[in-house]
Parts: sequence; C-alpha cells; structure tokens
Amino acid sequence: MPPTTAGPPIPPPSSTSSSQALLDLIIQIVSFLLLSSLNVRSFVGRWQVLHSKLSILHSALIEILDSPHWSENPLVHTILPSLLSTLQRLKSLSDQCSDPAFSGGKLHMQSDLDMASASLSSQLNDLDLLLRSGVLYQSNALVLSQPVPGSNKDDTEFFIRDLFTRLQIGGMEFKKKALESLVQLLNQDEKSAGLVAKEGNIGYLVHLLDFNAQPSVRELAASAVSVLSTAGDESRKRVFEEGGLGPLLRILETGWMHLKEKAAAAVEAITIDSENAWAVSAYGGVSVLIDACRSGTPSLQASAVGAIRNVTAVEDIKSSLVEEGAIPVLLQLLVSSTTAAQEKAAMSIAVLASSGEYYRSLIIQERGLQRLLHLIHDSPSSDTIENALRALSSLAVSDSVARILSSSTLFVMKLGELVKHGNLVLQQIAASLVSNLSISDGNKRAIGSCMSSLVKLMEMPKPAGVQEVAVRALASLLTVRSNRKELMKDEKSVMRLMQMLDPKNEVVGKSFPLAIVTAVLAGGSNGCRKRLIDAGAYQHLQNLADMNVDGAKKALQRLNGNRLRSIFNRTWKE
Repeated sequence: MPPTTAGPPIPPPSSTSSSQALLDLIIQIVSFLLLSSLNVRSFVGRWQVLHSKLSILHSALIEILDSPHWSENPLVHTILPSLLSTLQRLKSLSDQCSDPAFSGGKLHMQSDLDMASASLSSQLNDLDLLLRSGVLYQSNALVLSQPVPGSNKDDTEFFIRDLFTRLQIGGMEFKKKALESLVQLLNQDEKSAGLVAKEGNIGYLVHLLDFNAQPSVRELAASAVSVLSTAGDESRKRVFEEGGLGPLLRILETGWMHLKEKAAAAVEAITIDSENAWAVSAYGGVSVLIDACRSGTPSLQASAVGAIRNVTAVEDIKSSLVEEGAIPVLLQLLVSSTTAAQEKAAMSIAVLASSGEYYRSLIIQERGLQRLLHLIHDSPSSDTIENALRALSSLAVSDSVARILSSSTLFVMKLGELVKHGNLVLQQIAASLVSNLSISDGNKRAIGSCMSSLVKLMEMPKPAGVQEVAVRALASLLTVRSNRKELMKDEKSVMRLMQMLDPKNEVVGKSFPLAIVTAVLAGGSNGCRKRLIDAGAYQHLQNLADMNVDGAKKALQRLNGNRLRSIFNRTWKE
C-alpha cells in the first residue's frame, strides 16, 4: 500500500488570509487531492469521476491566477471560500477512503461523496461562467458604469456579460443589484434588448420567475422579461425559446396584481408570433387569459385581451376560447373597458365572427350585435370602429342581422359618414356594407352626399378591392332617381367619371366607370343623358365600343337610345 501523503495544513473557513494566499492554498489542496484520489481503496469509481472534476478545477484555478484583475472581482471572493469548504470536505473523505482500516457505513460514505461531488460541479460551473464572461480581464470589473444610450457596443456587451455573471454566481444582494441594473438598461434604451438576448443567459433569467425565487428578485426578473418580450423580435424569440411562456402564465394566474400586469404584457408580445400562440393552450393558458379579462385592472385587461386576439388566429384554440366562456367576456369589454381593450376585443370578435356560423350564432345570442352597433357610434378610435365593422360585416351573413342593419337609419347614416370622412380602410368596409345591405330608398337618399367620395374611391387601385366595392355601393345608391340627378349636378364627380372613361387613362379599369354611366342612364332621364353628353361621354363611349371594351356598347346604346327615342317622339308629334 502506498504511504498516506499528509495534506497541506487547512485553515478554518473563517481564515483572514489574503485573496492571493487563499487561492494559492486552494490550488495546493487540489494538487494534493489529484494525487490522493488515485490511491483510494474504497469507492474507486466515484473517485475517478472526482479526479476528472479536480483536473478541470485545477486548470480553471491556474487560468484565474493568470488573469490580471481577478482579485478585484467581488464574485471571486464569493466563490473561493465555498470552494475551500468543499475541498476540505473532500480531503477528509479522501483520508477515510485511503485508510485500509476504514469500516464506516457505505451508504453514508456514498451520500457524502455524491453531495461533495455535486457541490464541486456547481462551483466548477460558476468558475467557468466567470472565466467565459471575460470580467477578470477588466480593470474596472469591481464597479462597471451603467451604459447610456448610444454607448459603445463593446462596452455595453461587456456590461451585460458582467451583469449576468453576477446574477448567476453571486448571492441575493448581487442578484438584486444585477437585476436592477439590467432593468434600468432595458428601460432607458430598448435597443439594448437585442444585445441582452445575445449576450445574456435568458434561460437563467426565466428561471428566476419561479415561485421559489425571492419575491424582490422575482419581481425584478418579471420586469426584465416583460421588457425583453416587448422590445423586439429577437429578444421576444429568445424568451419563448428559453421556456418563458409557461412561467409568465403562472404569474398571470396566481401572482400579485402588478406582476400580473408585467406578465400579461409579455404574454401578449410573445403570442404575436403565430408559431408561439399555439403554446398558450399547451400551458393551459386560455382560461388564465379569460380570467384576467374578467377581473383585472384596465392595464391587465388590455394586455390579456390582446393575447386572446393573438391566439384567435390559431384554429384549434378558437373552440377552447368559446368553451371557456370568452365570447361574453369579450363583448363586455366592448362597453366597459379602456379604448385599447375595446379595440382588441373588437378584433377578437371580428375574427370569431368570420370563423363560421357556430361562432356567429353565439355572438348574436350574447347581444353582440347591439354592443357592436353601440361601439361604432361611441368609440373615438378608428381602429376600434374598423374591427367592429368587420364583425358586423361577418354577422350580416345572417339574414336576420342583415335585415336589422338595413332597416337601421342610424346605422346607415353612420356608414355614409364613414364613406365621406373615414380613413381609406373604413371607407372600403363601409362601402362594402352599403353595397351588400338592402337599404331603403329613403335611407339611400339620406346618404346621397357620400356619392362623390365613392367616385374618388373608384380612382384608387389600392388597397385591393376598393374600386369594386365603391362601384357596387355607388350603383346601389343610383337606383334612386334623385341620387342620379344629384351625382350629375356634381361637376367634380362627372369630371372624374369622364377621366376614368378616357381610353388614354390606363390607371382605372373601364368596367368601373362604364357600370356607373349605365346606372345613371338606367332611369331614362334626359337631363342626365344631356349632362353626360355635354361632359364628353359620347366620344369616350364610342372609342371604347370601337375597342370592343365590355360594357361600352351597352352604355352607348342607352345614351343613343334616349336620343333616338326623343327624335322619334318629336317626329310622331309633327
């Protein structure tokens, strides 16, 4: 048996040795353990594993010793004492396992070796993290200044690596201060979120959202994750890939209210990506989001309903939303919450209304039609009105809803107002409803003033479909005689129609103005016919007919038919 080698004298953990002396002592103990671990007689397999770890540790310690500023770093002073304690324990275990007379309990020794090995692995991980961060080569590693917007990229990246090193290795105060600095960096410059996603350990940050984390640490982590989720595509993707959605939903379900608000904002941002939205159901988050809409603060409701709006795009989640009672909750938000929540709730209802008769019938049963009508008259937000109109357009597929909308003078007047004064999207949706509903002649006369706006829409090639709905809506209004006369009195509208009829104008398809000219002539009014001829319609129609443009001959025949009938009547009387 090889003689037992006496180990180096080991001071108690409370030794006041200098950092250099402490590191030298640790290296000396590791060297001793590397030798003694080869000479053990008991638990040889476990000591072989420990020998490999000790070899890695020895290399790491030498690298630290070679780092120019290792003694300035506070994290080193955190790691070394605990590492010394582990090595002291291993020295004691090595002595016992090398003693041929050892007869202690095997299970107890196995447990002690496994615990010491686990501690050593954890400390190796901390040392590796510390070395890879590069902070031991920075002279000001003790206190790094907070980067300001526009700071050098390299400085910001180094600051981030240092923060995450302190976050993962340090004690509670290190973690809190690191998180405070991280939140400050993210809030003052959201562009830094991309660098944080690249340089930081987002998985560890997500881990701190766990309920077992210290409350103040958990709150700061939630703030950081919320900003990362909302700041940009790259950082949002990293949060999701590192498993952030599940912990965020748990906070949303059972956390404090201010934490719920942060979690809801993050969940809304993460679910913007359709490939992420499906995971809400996998985590059981549908009911969590609906509950947050029922009883949360206005800010929480707005974010939660935004997440619901995002997940309605996932076909499989729509049925879950309905089963969990989302429709009455969404409809309630239309009349009782903030503008932001109203807009997102209206969009969710619009998506569901377009998804099939089953969803439409449920919306109607819950008085959705009345609430949507109320919303378009009272909301100051054009986006909210847009979504409410989209929902009403889908509901109007039902004959009963179409009859109600068609007979509502207040609603029809609102459509005319939106055609005249709304943005381009609202004009298009309102015009589509005007063209599809069976509006009475009286109500058509009431909104006749919007015809000039419809003529303008006919000139616009974008967005797709706007010209078609404008033509259909205008043709519907022109079934009323007084509207035909009013349109022909509008010099600007007539001029626009003539410009669109001109074969030289290639911007607008000729079928659109031809349809309107035909509609104007359908009533046989000589006044309308004369107005069109005076404006130059005859020559344009003749040219288009010669070019065999569809609809041109029909329009020309109507224009000529009225003229020939007038000549025939005058000859008969003579």
